[in-house]
Amino acid sequence: MPDGTPWSSSPPLQSTIFGLFLLIKENFLFSHSCLGRYLNMGNLLKVLTCTDLEQGPNFFLDFENAQPTESEKEIYNQVNVVLKDAEGILEDLQSYRGAGHEIREAIQHPNDEKLQEKAWGAVVPLVGKLKKFYEFSQRLEAGLRGLLGALTSTPYSPTQHLEREQALAKQFAEILHFTLRFDELKMTNPAIQNDFSYYRRTLSRMRINNVPAEGENEVNNELANRMSLFYAEATPMLKTLSDATTKFVSENKNLPIENTTDCLSTMASVCRVMLETPEYRSRFTNEETVSFCLRVMVGVIILYDHVHPVGAFAKTSKIDMKGCIKVLKDQPPNSVEGLLNALRYTTKHLNDETTSKQIKSMLQ
Repeated sequence: MPDGTPWSSSPPLQSTIFGLFLLIKENFLFSHSCLGRYLNMGNLLKVLTCTDLEQGPNFFLDFENAQPTESEKEIYNQVNVVLKDAEGILEDLQSYRGAGHEIREAIQHPNDEKLQEKAWGAVVPLVGKLKKFYEFSQRLEAGLRGLLGALTSTPYSPTQHLEREQALAKQFAEILHFTLRFDELKMTNPAIQNDFSYYRRTLSRMRINNVPAEGENEVNNELANRMSLFYAEATPMLKTLSDATTKFVSENKNLPIENTTDCLSTMASVCRVMLETPEYRSRFTNEETVSFCLRVMVGVIILYDHVHPVGAFAKTSKIDMKGCIKVLKDQPPNSVEGLLNALRYTTKHLNDETTSKQIKSMLQ
């Protein structure tokens, strides 16, 4: 012992308590200083202990201002060509009113040629729009696969990729944000499937009667079949991205599946902590960044759930599902009901036996 007291001696109880007090105080001050150091640096994710921060993904993902570095520019520019059309697609979908009135009139008066022509004339340009939406989904899929290739490649870990290549991470987030916005609009617009069904029925009848069909060159039978499958999905863009991510994993067997799933789980954690920590949330300069983060968080959870063998809801999942659901439920209800429904109805493993009753209850 430093004071020369033999090991066999029992120190007084008062000294023991005082020693424990000093130890607790020292550890508290150490932890407090570490916490302050990491908060001041702007590091994100789990603010638990210094060890947790140093081992975990401790970075701030700047969704508002990230710019591509030289090494990111090639992929960034390719994806940017796609993303610059995304807002226009959403505006077209939001303004999509359908040809319900014209179609009903044509069906109720099948022998009135003028009403048949009027309905066909109303539907053809709308199908042109639907074709544009579908073709954009294919471009978006190609962009996602390019980003996944960049963000999961060796030698860096997915966390290192997201920290180093924030502009690509931001684009990945923008794809997910667009996807959920598109699907929310599509789900609330039954005119889309009604218009397309009428178009296909009328086209088939015109072929039988050898009537030349304006618009058939734009949407031939093969394309119409693929579009029909696309629009039959409740969330067609999410289905496209889920399939693309699954296909990326299966085609890149040299990359461990963890590279892809860890990329998704890290992104979910980044969004969750940004949203639930007032200090980080206060850094957003645009109010829209909150809804952006919410949609991205839900999007990566759904992708993770479709790609990971046991999904996002199992105890072994790297996504804090309880924390993510709580963040959603802490928002104004009207703003997140669509996102909660996306978790309820478009995930793959929510109803598995391995999903805890508490998580199922939170989503009821």
